[in-house]
Amino acid sequence: MIYYITSVLLILIGMYAVLVKKNLVKIVIGLTIIDAGVHLLLIAIGYVQDATAPIFSTESLTSDKMVDPVPQALVLTAIVIGLGVTAVALALIIRLYDHHKTLNINKIRKLKW
Repeated sequence: MIYYITSVLLILIGMYAVLVKKNLVKIVIGLTIIDAGVHLLLIAIGYVQDATAPIFSTESLTSDKMVDPVPQALVLTAIVIGLGVTAVALALIIRLYDHHKTLNINKIRKLKW
């Protein structure tokens, strides 16, 4: 239960950063926090109490005693994709700063036309 609360809290903190903050770096940090919250939520959904990994062993395991590895694999893939998206977003922010000399999204919007 604590994992669900923590994941929702992380998602809400990230949403606050994305919606309220005007600095582009803080917005990207907010998106990363949302990403971490979603990862925690997916892992918490796939958790089974007193279960083991679904590997070949000498003892026979029933399906209710094994953890589903699909959510873990999805989260591992999502972590790698999130890292790539964050790197590209930070590279774009560096280019925007070189061009506009500011990271404030309101000032960049005013320079649009």
